[in-house]
Amino acid sequence: MSATRRQVLARSGALGIGITFAGSLSELFAGTAAAQTLGHTGYCPLVPDPKGLLDLPEGFRYRVLSREGDRLRSGEGPVPSNHDGMTALAGSRGRVHLVRNHENRNTAAIPVPTVPGLTYDPQGKGGCTALTLDSRNRVLSERVAIAGTAVNCAGGPTPWGTWLTCEETEDKAGTNGYTKDHGFIFEVDPANPHRSGAVPLTAMGRFQHEAIAVDPRRGIVYETEDAFERPFGLFYRFLPHAPHGGLGSLRAGGRLQAMRVPGVPDLSSIQETGATFENIEWVDVPDPLAAQTPIRHQDFGPKGITHAQKLEGCYWGGRCVYFVSSFAHSAEGSAADHYGQIWRYDPTERRLTLVIVFGPDTDLQLPGESPDNICLAPSGGLMVCEDGNGAQHVFGVTRHGEVYAMARNAQNLGTPQEPEWGEFAGVTFAPDGETMYVNCYTPGTTFAVTGPWRR
Repeated sequence: MSATRRQVLARSGALGIGITFAGSLSELFAGTAAAQTLGHTGYCPLVPDPKGLLDLPEGFRYRVLSREGDRLRSGEGPVPSNHDGMTALAGSRGRVHLVRNHENRNTAAIPVPTVPGLTYDPQGKGGCTALTLDSRNRVLSERVAIAGTAVNCAGGPTPWGTWLTCEETEDKAGTNGYTKDHGFIFEVDPANPHRSGAVPLTAMGRFQHEAIAVDPRRGIVYETEDAFERPFGLFYRFLPHAPHGGLGSLRAGGRLQAMRVPGVPDLSSIQETGATFENIEWVDVPDPLAAQTPIRHQDFGPKGITHAQKLEGCYWGGRCVYFVSSFAHSAEGSAADHYGQIWRYDPTERRLTLVIVFGPDTDLQLPGESPDNICLAPSGGLMVCEDGNGAQHVFGVTRHGEVYAMARNAQNLGTPQEPEWGEFAGVTFAPDGETMYVNCYTPGTTFAVTGPWRR
């Protein structure tokens, strides 16, 4: 289907037909707070924004919290480029701490300003900024939370109120001008960044990290790897020496393992929702620092290890961890094609299940409709950031599998004849569930969206 046809669907609010789901979403939310709420249908069609920033359903409204190039409230420099993964953490007196990644490579237009005590590698342009909001989503402060890192893509919150930011690179010192090795996870305290500093959590592995999720009971950290070339990425777990948690506890080290699904070398080969695999194995990573060989290339023994293309979003729900494979293309080396999968791993039962398979349907054949960042919504469903071609959306998915457009980026970076829109990233909700926060990657913009979420 042509891009023009896709744009017509986007403007009409009919783009929900562009993604289909196999199976039921109800099992995805079993045992979570969201399972007790509504989530039977979506909201109204999108209404074009007269300001040309963000299209939302009727009854919803947005506030722009921060824009690329504006001055940070701290005076440390301009707001950096490439807004990506983000989380919202509860503060005191009803305040919310937003901590936001900047996926800056060495070519980034606006780097994260270097700050003494918060900078890992002075030549790294990535990092995080932190915003503190009052109960009405007014910005009280905005400052650098960590600097001197590289390609900070996603990450995840911890049960003790910090953010683990992930570098999606394997560049070593001497590459692209860096003075230190990159490809690590860093812990960030958005309330007081100088408490966390800029310390790489080396035991958690050096690879192209995407996202993490923490098992709040066991303290195990699950990690996804978004590798761009064969062999594709792995799904990891980190067994910390200090599983009780707390700021700095992950610096005590631990054991990094990769998931092996017996008889399944590539997850893309599994196409049927509900497919379940028992007795999942976890294999110690030979060299977590990847001193000579990237982890996914390392020798995991005669049984090998299980790979998957585009392992991205990751979150904890109920008693399970969920992770996303955004797409798989056999032409790029995957065992089979798909347009997005969501997998669930139950650590108690050691069971892996393919929960959702994304489209396309017969009307929309573009491969761009791939899920990236995801989060649970207070309506009882999912919010999914689209990362594809053409107009870019945040899609809502109800617990019954209905797909609807929740937001559309109205900022055209191209021309009327050849429009171009930046992807969404970092979708997350305030602790009270009353506000959705989301980033537009380019131009870097952070929005707060309020409205009848529990309708």
